[in-house]
Amino acid sequence: MNYTELTQAIQDYTENPEASFVDNIPTFVQQAEFRIVRSVLIPEFRKNVLGDLTAGNRYLSRPTDFLSAFSIAIIDSDGEYTYLYDKDMNFMREAYPDPTVTGKPKYYAQFAGDSVANTNGSFLLGPTPDQAYSVELQYYFDPPSIAETGTSWLGDNAPTALLYGALIEAYTYMKGDADMMTIYKTRYDDALAQVGIIDVRGKRDSYRDGDMRVE
Repeated sequence: MNYTELTQAIQDYTENPEASFVDNIPTFVQQAEFRIVRSVLIPEFRKNVLGDLTAGNRYLSRPTDFLSAFSIAIIDSDGEYTYLYDKDMNFMREAYPDPTVTGKPKYYAQFAGDSVANTNGSFLLGPTPDQAYSVELQYYFDPPSIAETGTSWLGDNAPTALLYGALIEAYTYMKGDADMMTIYKTRYDDALAQVGIIDVRGKRDSYRDGDMRVE
């Protein structure tokens, strides 16, 4: 389902051609996308990027589309990977209060991403890097909205969840009938559960774990 088909379906289901409603359809769609992406972290929403750490700088900027970290590894000059442990800021401040104390980083915490306006936030490393390292970040990202790109993974692979998620937002805007809202929510929950199976399967290996049963 592409964006044109999605917007037409929303109007057909709600039977609402009113101008302000139509103008808000992109918002309904984006809200549904946010809801889905934050409910199921599937492999298709994961990226792998390389960067560099600078000696004496314990901050690593987060990507602009960052949602949550999957893993961070530093790579030394011999190509050896060291995966860092995720800690909270209290641990980092207590364990590494002096930023001038350097070494090979062992831990990271997320810093100021949600509390400082107009920033993407950073990772705080401990201890402060004692030399330049390469770094590999695997993270879940916010995919571009189908309202912006015309097509998307959700539109191609989870159109039912996307449609009913958008209908919930649209019907909330309309202050629609409670019984119909219940139907939309039930259809959305069922569709989201199917997307969730992709999340589970993405963490399994049939050869080692056996085939997963779906009842």
